[in-house]
Amino acid sequence: MQPLRHTIHAVIRTGEESGFVAECLELAVVTQGATLDETVFNLREAVSLHLENEDLAALGLAPEPAVVITMELEPVHA
Repeated sequence: MQPLRHTIHAVIRTGEESGFVAECLELAVVTQGATLDETVFNLREAVSLHLENEDLAALGLAPEPAVVITMELEPVHA
């Protein structure tokens, strides 16, 4: 049996038209926001709702897993 994961990984990217899009890598959770703060808030809320009343062990998750976010940035050329 594999050990339970203590983290859920997510990536935040710049939206195609505006704002930001956040996507979990292990869960079917995608959300967006106009600002980074709003996007992170929406991501936390979406993950909480997704996991509500779920058997975390059945999903391979330890109790109260942390969400680790990676931000993808476009290079800026001077």
